[in-house]
Amino acid sequence: MLQRSFLLTLFSLFWSCCTLLDGGVSDPQTHLLTFGCTPFDQFVISDLSIFNENLNATFRDLRGQIRDQSKHFGTVQEGSGGSPVYTLFQCRNYLSVADCVACFDVAAVQIRSCPAGAPGGHVVYDGCFRRYDASPFFDRPTDTFNAALCGNKTTEEATAFTSAVQKLLMNLQKETSTIPGFLAAMKTHVPNTGPTIHTFVQCTETITQSGCLNCLNVGYKNMQTCLPTSDGRAFDQGCFLRYSTTSFFPDNYQIIDVTPMDKQGSINKGAIIGGAVAGSVILALIVLAFFLWAKPPKNPKRVPGGGDTTGASKLKGPVNYSYKDLKLSTKNFNADNKLGQGGFGTVYEGTLKNGKVVAVKKLTLRHSTKVEDEFESEVKLISNVHHRNLVRLLGYCSKDNTRILVYEYMKNTSLDKFLFGKMKGFLGWEQRYDIILGTARGLAYLHEKFHICIIHRDIKSNNILLDDDFQPKIADFGLAKLLSEDKSHLSTKFAGTLGYTASEYALNGQLSEKADAYSYGVVILEIISGRKSEELNINGEAEGEFLLQKAWKLYERGRHLELVDNTLDPNDCDIEEVKKIIEIGLLCTQASPTIRPTISEVVVLLQNKGLF
Repeated sequence: MLQRSFLLTLFSLFWSCCTLLDGGVSDPQTHLLTFGCTPFDQFVISDLSIFNENLNATFRDLRGQIRDQSKHFGTVQEGSGGSPVYTLFQCRNYLSVADCVACFDVAAVQIRSCPAGAPGGHVVYDGCFRRYDASPFFDRPTDTFNAALCGNKTTEEATAFTSAVQKLLMNLQKETSTIPGFLAAMKTHVPNTGPTIHTFVQCTETITQSGCLNCLNVGYKNMQTCLPTSDGRAFDQGCFLRYSTTSFFPDNYQIIDVTPMDKQGSINKGAIIGGAVAGSVILALIVLAFFLWAKPPKNPKRVPGGGDTTGASKLKGPVNYSYKDLKLSTKNFNADNKLGQGGFGTVYEGTLKNGKVVAVKKLTLRHSTKVEDEFESEVKLISNVHHRNLVRLLGYCSKDNTRILVYEYMKNTSLDKFLFGKMKGFLGWEQRYDIILGTARGLAYLHEKFHICIIHRDIKSNNILLDDDFQPKIADFGLAKLLSEDKSHLSTKFAGTLGYTASEYALNGQLSEKADAYSYGVVILEIISGRKSEELNINGEAEGEFLLQKAWKLYERGRHLELVDNTLDPNDCDIEEVKKIIEIGLLCTQASPTIRPTISEVVVLLQNKGLF
């Protein structure tokens, strides 16, 4: 109780701080500033396969540094096989770790749209910068892609505003190169009740002090083209500058008021460092408080679902239905009562003696003593998984070689009927968005919130059921274990559906939560396109394309909106929201499982509509 009270206090601090950050929290700032790929004629890659493996290794290493070590800057080089790769990533230091990782993931999707074999690529967002190349570049301060991006709103009192910005940037570029970490964030008021100017300057940590100064000089000159608009960014290989009349970093990131700048002549470096450190400490406490609050308590009695869940044998048992009652409820498993059929068995509609309508799944299982011994304990475990986006298991029946599961009944049946069947076109955009988000929440619970990790293995549109309000509920979770002799997370018999299954699982039997993430990404694309993943689309061409191939090709051409189901009303869709969710789906379907996000990270991206 004391710990809970302490966490409540911390959470209150977190919530109070959030209200003061003016949008600085939970915003990865993924507004794209520039993107480019290195021309093929600048460097010849000796072995493309090894180069791609090295590239994946650098991406994986950097993401681990950010997520696990809470870094905002990192470099990695991988040179095995004679095809070296050099990769650099930098977040703005005012971003939280979660937002930094989110920006990293968005950049991963963007930079991978460079053509296969491209020896390099770079992408710059408001929140982060990412680059890879086949040749060293870490100490390079400037490059050909340096430029400025300006706002489209001109400020009032343009002369005074321009003068104030120029003075602020001039002082910042001189001082930033002498500050450890090469960064500074400040704000000042334009004289005579003008707006507040927020400014942030940052150099990469691998260049020299003189290199930082040179880069900022170039950025300062490029920024002149933006004045007197209300905001502008200048970016280069080694540095980033931004000013705006709208706050884009947390107020507590720095506490310096540089209004008396003319009198001071220069900025107090100690105050800058102190403000940045104080802001970082406070932000770290906020993030810590949030994760402590969000983390389920270790006391097994508090695990969702109730009961002592230290082991399956101690879980509260499901109802043990008689075979006779279930046979009667389904009219002897009559074909007229059949709701559907899948890899795990056939589902029938049943009406119990008390009038309750249920879904009765007659399982198709291998027959062995091991299955018979495991069945009831596995069912007991599954019946204690309670979440609003998971289908509730009510009970079971075990008679001779027959195994039956009884679930809550979903009147609207499965999602595939509304995407590809007679009900195609019924779901609007908001309903589809809710289904995408709800499915992610259910999967995140299975992977991280229950007391053991449950990997579904067969996420697909007909395993997502819809309740009366068209909210999604995932079905068939936990059943794949009953089909496999080997329960190892490293190697197991395949128990999925081709077209939805990640290659590392389908081909090599390598199973992890990232296999579910891949399948979920395919489902996102189905929901948006109204097209089956395994359906080969010819479109008058000699060779057709499967959904995932089509989606990646459209994305690479910047035409991903062509993927959208033509039954959707364009007036009901937020175009930017649709584009970002397509990108999230593609992020989940990357070939390397280590680069795919976790489902909990996907939930954060989906919930934060500030990204759209």
